[in-house]
Amino acid sequence: MSDPGFDPVPTDNFVNASAEGKIAHLEARLNAALNAQSVHIDDDSAAHAGHAGASAGSHYTVTIVAAGFAGKPRVARHRLVYDALADEMRRGIHALAIKAYTPEEFADQFE
Repeated sequence: MSDPGFDPVPTDNFVNASAEGKIAHLEARLNAALNAQSVHIDDDSAAHAGHAGASAGSHYTVTIVAAGFAGKPRVARHRLVYDALADEMRRGIHALAIKAYTPEEFADQFE
């Protein structure tokens, strides 16, 4: 899922991108930074309408599977995700829920 006019390098254009463009951008950043086996992003913004920071494309749930999470506690995994999206967190992401798994954990839980 990519928007050919959207540059995966963080810029202020992230704020003005379409919902699909923002998700494609976030997926590209996470894949590049964490060599993810799988990244799935849901835009949860509509569920937060009516409170501060609830603009479209501001609330996300990220489910990410990466071998690099092996041996790392949840806090360290989340820090890796936040570090990968640091610019985007400053440019419009208000809330980010993270589900970070190793390939083995994901297979055990969901397959």
